[in-house]
Amino acid sequence: MTMDKSMNVLIVDDYKTMLRIIRNLLKQIDFNNVEEATDGAEALGKLRAGSFGLVISDWNMQPMTGLQLLQEVRADARLKATPFIMITAESKAENVIAARQAGVSNYIVKPFNAETLRDKIEKVLGHA
Repeated sequence: MTMDKSMNVLIVDDYKTMLRIIRNLLKQIDFNNVEEATDGAEALGKLRAGSFGLVISDWNMQPMTGLQLLQEVRADARLKATPFIMITAESKAENVIAARQAGVSNYIVKPFNAETLRDKIEKVLGHA
């Protein structure tokens, strides 16, 4: 089995530069159907309106954080099974625990490269 690289991926970050970096890293590992959202509320709207195979979201955003977005996704019957990778600048134990309790699929600590991103996506999607 190989990963379906044609799936729609939603990347969420309130920092435009970071969105560009993540998009470029995804492109390097052949994920080209990428949509962006600059906050959790916008992301939730896109998720509810569309069909995404993966969400990659930053933790620190206003007004809705990545954790709140994750909680909303997991509480939504149609979205709850969507793989969700959280990106965080700090690997604080309590953050990791909170994300796990909320049902995060995996998380990545900044800075990271395409290799790390691919490894995490493979783990989350269950295909090597």
